[in-house]
Amino acid sequence: MVPISKASAGRLSERPSLHPCGKSARPTGRDIALAITIPNAGLPLDNKLLASLPRGDFDRLLPHLSTLPLQQGVVLLEAGDEVDQIYFPHSGMLSLLAVLRDGKAIETATVGREGVVGAMAGLGLYKSLVRVVVQMPLSCTKIAATHFRTVAAASDPVRNLAIRYNEVLLSQARVTAACNALHSIEARFCRWLLQCADRAASDTIPLTQEFLAEMLGVRRTSVTEVASKVQSAGAITYSRGVIRILDRAALMRTSCECYETLLDQSAALA
Repeated sequence: MVPISKASAGRLSERPSLHPCGKSARPTGRDIALAITIPNAGLPLDNKLLASLPRGDFDRLLPHLSTLPLQQGVVLLEAGDEVDQIYFPHSGMLSLLAVLRDGKAIETATVGREGVVGAMAGLGLYKSLVRVVVQMPLSCTKIAATHFRTVAAASDPVRNLAIRYNEVLLSQARVTAACNALHSIEARFCRWLLQCADRAASDTIPLTQEFLAEMLGVRRTSVTEVASKVQSAGAITYSRGVIRILDRAALMRTSCECYETLLDQSAALA
């Protein structure tokens, strides 16, 4: 059993509305706060990448790991920030967004308990090229990049973990770019809900229309129209910033091919 208690994890986040490094959370495009309970902090082995490591290699990381919960809307990194912490989610979801000069942003990839954010910092000093936002309340394990680099230098499995998952993120970004350019908002909306449900391991997804619009790179009115249409078809219910998936098969029929493409590519790179 991993010797990191949930009580200790809770103390790590006495002020969860702040950036984990002490900075105030930056705006994310959401203008409605949701009262969502943050999950219990959990344990490092709740993350699938950490759980996949050989025990000896995991034990090298263990003394440097800490766990904490994070609220929806917290910004972990801005584009251009040096990555000084690496995050392994246990639950919930992180969004990676490309940010344009005018401040507009669009999601390029999502990370849940199957993945990690910032792992390439294990191979050397590394600046984030994207904004990283807590899209759904989550718990995670974090480790300082300096400690992760030290372990990665002596551990092929840890180093390969960083390289392999970076390929997963690049694959997501390529598919998402093609999807945004070629597919309808309705198909993208359904694909994105399926991704969220997979990451959260839940059919209940806490999201406002403002946040949805930012993730999809569309106007809020477009999200309202699409959500109403999908709800009228009986696939979802949407009320007070919470989406509940009622008919997953219906969402898959309306979604574009990109959902299954992302699943297949992630499996191939795992």
